[in-house]
Amino acid sequence: MATKWQDLAIDSHYKTAVAVKDSLVEGDLADARAGIEELIEALTRAEKRAVRAQLIRLMQHIIKWRSQPSHRSRSWAATIFNAREEIADHRDEVPRLTRSLIEGFWEKCFESARRFAEAEMDGPATVDALTWEQVFDEEYELPEPPRRRKREKE
Repeated sequence: MATKWQDLAIDSHYKTAVAVKDSLVEGDLADARAGIEELIEALTRAEKRAVRAQLIRLMQHIIKWRSQPSHRSRSWAATIFNAREEIADHRDEVPRLTRSLIEGFWEKCFESARRFAEAEMDGPATVDALTWEQVFDEEYELPEPPRRRKREKE
């Protein structure tokens, strides 16, 4: 039975949920339970992929921020903020996405992020590693530009 549910969950979460419902209607609780467990695992895998993608995006912009201070932009700061928010949302929705789990794929994400950043910068990054605090806690904001004073009418 497990293979049936694994194959179905890989194919479609929706179809898996419908098949679980059918098993419940038929009174096959053991089959329905197996389907629900596989669906939960499939959804967790999808959320992990989403967190990895956002973490790479986040790290990539932090690497660029640290490597090219003269190129910093509000767009980079906004991307950092947005990626942090996306990761926080995924973690809120799926409690299994703990710090420990994320740290398990941290180095692989960092290496991908560095390659992407170096390709965009067309040169080497000056960052060899990033800490949790640098990625999730440190502020990445540009100072407010000085405001121009309006000219007084003569």
